[in-house]
Amino acid sequence: MRFELVPMPDGVGERPRDGRGYPVPAITPWQDGQPQFALTDYGRSADCALGRRCSVCGALMARGPVWRVVGAAESAAIAEAIAAGRPYRNLAPTMEGPGHRSCMLYASMVCPYLARTNARRKVTAESTADGLTAAAVRGAARGGTGAVVGFDDYEYAVTETRVLFRFLDVVEFLPHESADEHLAELRAELARAGRDQGR
Repeated sequence: MRFELVPMPDGVGERPRDGRGYPVPAITPWQDGQPQFALTDYGRSADCALGRRCSVCGALMARGPVWRVVGAAESAAIAEAIAAGRPYRNLAPTMEGPGHRSCMLYASMVCPYLARTNARRKVTAESTADGLTAAAVRGAARGGTGAVVGFDDYEYAVTETRVLFRFLDVVEFLPHESADEHLAELRAELARAGRDQGR
């Protein structure tokens, strides 16, 4: 699905755009006036973590559940835990911050790498000694089933060089082969948000 056909959350609509019209997430660094979509800006990510702000739109996230988009390995581990009736908790930190439900549904559909199993990374992330970005290399395919996952809460640590997150207690699991499968869910979430704002 072309990105301009995906319904956009209000907060995302207020973000700056690149030359193609793509909204630029709150944690995305800029270089020479161009957003670097495959990378994460340390300062922007730290600001979002410290202020409990969405990594996509940059707006405040209310207390309660937060969402993120996960790749094939974590999606499979969550699905296995749910099927076995076990709680899921990944103690390994990630550099990917949380966001609003609508923003993560939107991101899963609009970001080419998150949306399709055959998508490949265009840029290699800066390497880290602990291997946190080992899979984020140019040409790496997303593969498998991804998911938009809601978590009861998150923890974070701001170090001298990066921001790390851990997510606690799955409250919603929305797997996808192609993120277009989330279109009805995104529309319903935006309609709910509109009703809540009208109160």
